[in-house]
Amino acid sequence: MRQGVLLYGPPAAGKDTITAALTELDARYVLFTRLKIGTGKTKGYRMGTPEQLTALEARGDVIYRNDRYGNIYVVDRPGLDQAMEDGKTPVVHLGQMAGMEKVTALYPARWVRVLLWCSKETTARRSPQRGDTDTAARLAAWDATEADLAAHPRAQWELRVDTDATAPREAAERIEEIVRASSPRS
Repeated sequence: MRQGVLLYGPPAAGKDTITAALTELDARYVLFTRLKIGTGKTKGYRMGTPEQLTALEARGDVIYRNDRYGNIYVVDRPGLDQAMEDGKTPVVHLGQMAGMEKVTALYPARWVRVLLWCSKETTARRSPQRGDTDTAARLAAWDATEADLAAHPRAQWELRVDTDATAPREAAERIEEIVRASSPRS
């Protein structure tokens, strides 16, 4: 069975940093590059067009779509299929519980669900350090993520990590232990 890791958390909680630490531990981990329709940051995304989105939607290949920061972000079936080729384990970054629910329900794989959390003050500090020019929007997204999490008290997590207190390498090692335990890899 295919495997993947879902990292959920507010902006600047460490999703990119922990993904990088995972890829250093094992080259089978790969960042799932969501399809992005819009402007701004392109690193870590597959840039797409409204026409591509329409075609994916017509085929039923959009697993999850969210609109934020004036852009559209998509988790798509062909993208996940490609990310899982050759035994790879994609790491999917999400900031909405609806996305967590859709991916686990609509894409068959063994998903390790990880909640990454940091304080709002940490997001405020990290956001400009990583080059964000819209920190106020990131802080609003932090508030939305906190409310989203509170609205889903029964959400199940294989791991919860406070990134204010846990080093990225340690978090990655803990995630790797869970992945290995859920399905031994050769």
